[in-house]
Amino acid sequence: MLGLVERMRLAKGAKSVTVPKVAQMTASALADGVDLGGSEDLGMTTTSLTTGEIGLKVILTDKLVRQENEDAFRIVGRQMGDAVARKKDRDVIALFSALNGGTDLGSAGRDMEIGNCSVLVAHSKANKFPSPVYIVHHPWATFHVALSFQGFAGGSAGGVPAAGAVMSTTNMGEGLLKNFWEFSVSGVPVYQDGNIDADASGDGIGAVFSREAMVYLESVGFNTEQQRDASLRGTEIVVTADYGCFELDDTYGAPVTFQVSAEATA
Repeated sequence: MLGLVERMRLAKGAKSVTVPKVAQMTASALADGVDLGGSEDLGMTTTSLTTGEIGLKVILTDKLVRQENEDAFRIVGRQMGDAVARKKDRDVIALFSALNGGTDLGSAGRDMEIGNCSVLVAHSKANKFPSPVYIVHHPWATFHVALSFQGFAGGSAGGVPAAGAVMSTTNMGEGLLKNFWEFSVSGVPVYQDGNIDADASGDGIGAVFSREAMVYLESVGFNTEQQRDASLRGTEIVVTADYGCFELDDTYGAPVTFQVSAEATA
């Protein structure tokens, strides 16, 4: 998720950052020799953002390190880094449900089919979401988009899209995001994120949003320290980060509830 939202850096010595927002403006036709009348209202509002710390600790005993064939510090460090990354990802996902004033464009028990994806794209364009715009949902939700092509007019029973279908599989290029990119619908990329949780009914909340809808504010991205504990005969590994995830513009996104229950091969 961090690659799909705005990113800001909290300057050294600063406790918060103030983000301004101005209202949408309208340009008017002019007549030659006639002065501009009136002026646009900025409607400026500001939001103050700050960061908070997260972290975790692991103790590796000397005995464990001696008896482990692999590099225990490297293995544990990788897992701790993944834990911090998941925490950041989930913190952005937690913002989904409040977008669009909390008005969900999906519904419990509904599948994420190609027609529903097109509705999300139309909503983003009709409400003038600033580019770039993305759709993010659980892998089992995006699975139903491919599945829906089996019944697509002119498509084959094997799920091959019909001619003219608004689905693109253009390579996203190098980088982390390509590992989570599924396809695009009418020019809007669709990403999958397994950190979206299912509720008791098997539904999960994804979102359609502009990059400008949310922001990741970072003070310390990732910090690791080791401390020897002689009496415990081990080494403490502590990992911390200092950041915050916030909604910037409620009107530039919307939550989408779809089914995310696991499927079986057939």
